[in-house]
Amino acid sequence: MSRRAVRVLAGAAVAGAVHAAVNTRLLRTPPADPPATTRRVRVVLPVRDEEAEVEGCLGGLAAQRGVARMEVVVVDDGSTDRTAQLVAAHPVELRTATPPPVGWLGKPNACAQGAAGSDADVLVFLDADVRLEPHAVAAAVAVLDAQGLDLVSPWPRQRAETAAERLVQPLQQWLWATTLPLRLAERAGRPSMAAANGQFLVVRREAYERAGGHGAVRAEVLEDIGLLRAVKRAGGRGVVVDGSMLATTRMYDGWPALAAGYEKSLWSALGGSSLGSLAAGAALTAVWVLPPLAGGRAGLVGYAAGVAGRAVTAHRTGGRVWPDSLAHPLSVLLLDLLLVRSVRGRRRGTLRWRDRTLVG
Repeated sequence: MSRRAVRVLAGAAVAGAVHAAVNTRLLRTPPADPPATTRRVRVVLPVRDEEAEVEGCLGGLAAQRGVARMEVVVVDDGSTDRTAQLVAAHPVELRTATPPPVGWLGKPNACAQGAAGSDADVLVFLDADVRLEPHAVAAAVAVLDAQGLDLVSPWPRQRAETAAERLVQPLQQWLWATTLPLRLAERAGRPSMAAANGQFLVVRREAYERAGGHGAVRAEVLEDIGLLRAVKRAGGRGVVVDGSMLATTRMYDGWPALAAGYEKSLWSALGGSSLGSLAAGAALTAVWVLPPLAGGRAGLVGYAAGVAGRAVTAHRTGGRVWPDSLAHPLSVLLLDLLLVRSVRGRRRGTLRWRDRTLVG
């Protein structure tokens, strides 16, 4: 590789780090002591074989304060374990999801059935592995109201325990912090600029229905990003916000679960097509891996920029900063491996999640 090429790539890494630093300053932060809301809130919790997680999630919901009118609807999506029995012991509504119709994936189908028939002002979609702080729902609603938004995605603080988790999980926040201009992205009419996390998603019901609800994203593996894009296409405004003080989650427990989770959706997250996602992966590798490998002064600058961007993002979103940020090039290479496996699985039609074959 020529010295000029290394300098160009290192310059791109520096620009990415600067952008991440700016974004972390612009990232909207929910209030630590939110005002009580009078809005009617429905929390929809889709579950499928979540006996190890669901009671912890429901405990967090039961402890919510500042939301006088909140109902919780748990949608059992074909569980074969004790999930339904455990939920039945809590004062929430338990619905049994009908099987996904042709063209629907399981989670959008369950979310749609949980939202059906609601006259709530605000819908909250939550995953069972999320643990909410007592002010989480009220704080998320406060952001909606204060900023005039239609959808917010408070990104939970991600617990990463094993080496694989610590290498890969922080890349989620790093990617949107590095590549997505947050203030521009939250405007209406920009569906291509979207980052969202379906683990904790808060949306005005009117905006949800105007966008077509989960029916608009019935076949999308990343229904969270798809829903935000649908809201934007319908004239709504939405964006990712800081959820590190509102919620905590450990998305995957170890390499097998992490690999399966990323393989099912990474082809869609990076580019939306096999060719586009591979091109995006190649660009990430060129900017954040090749300069350190090339060495020299420019290579060192490129490496330092990658570490800096990763560190500032981790610090802002509640992640572990050191020494994990120092392994940033290795993290990108591991993401490449998962991406190749994801694209290969999509092409072969072998992608599965929760014992279901994924279409699309």
